[in-house]
Amino acid sequence: MQSCYVFRVWMDDNSVPLLSVSQFLFVPLHPKLIVMKKINIAIFVSGSGTNCENLIRYFRESERVNCALVVSNKADAYALVRAERLGVPTVVTPKAELNDEQVMLPLMSRYGIDFIVLAGFLPLVPNFLIDAFPRRIVNIHPALLPKYGGKGMWGHHVHEAVKAAGETETGMTVHWVTPVCDAGEIIAQFRCALSPGDTVDDIAEKEHQLEMAHFPQVVEQVLASL
Repeated sequence: MQSCYVFRVWMDDNSVPLLSVSQFLFVPLHPKLIVMKKINIAIFVSGSGTNCENLIRYFRESERVNCALVVSNKADAYALVRAERLGVPTVVTPKAELNDEQVMLPLMSRYGIDFIVLAGFLPLVPNFLIDAFPRRIVNIHPALLPKYGGKGMWGHHVHEAVKAAGETETGMTVHWVTPVCDAGEIIAQFRCALSPGDTVDDIAEKEHQLEMAHFPQVVEQVLASL
């Protein structure tokens, strides 16, 4: 129900109501007076963090979304530097900690995490985390799934496979995370054309431009549907 103020208007002379009960005025509160809890997202990363930084910058002024935490399985991931420069807390969780329910769930709770975004995160997400965040974890993949997905298909390995197959197009996929690698329901895909003369680096750059242009907007649309 929409919040409102109720006013009763009185005459100046004898304090007799000018309006009957059925004529009460309902004035909606200004939207900015209605405080909504922000959605706290955690960004999981393993590498340089261009998507991580893009997400943080995109949501920096958001009234609904807060990049609350960046998690990496690698202490030397440059994504951690990017996040810290932008004022976002960071945590390193090596393999043993990542797979420890007694470590990860309290960590998510400590930062009030509502949603997880995998942005170049290489390890498989443990089942207990998927169970704790049902349809609350998304991943970006640098190919048009179901092609070029699964174990070993990440980064340059994907683009090399695309080149070797002589594909005429490539693209990016955003999908829900499940216990099976790269097998979750597809949320969105974006494509770009390839030419025979494109090198592996050319293919990588074309696909990366798609990520920069579309990934934050897709995450925003998913969060808006929650």
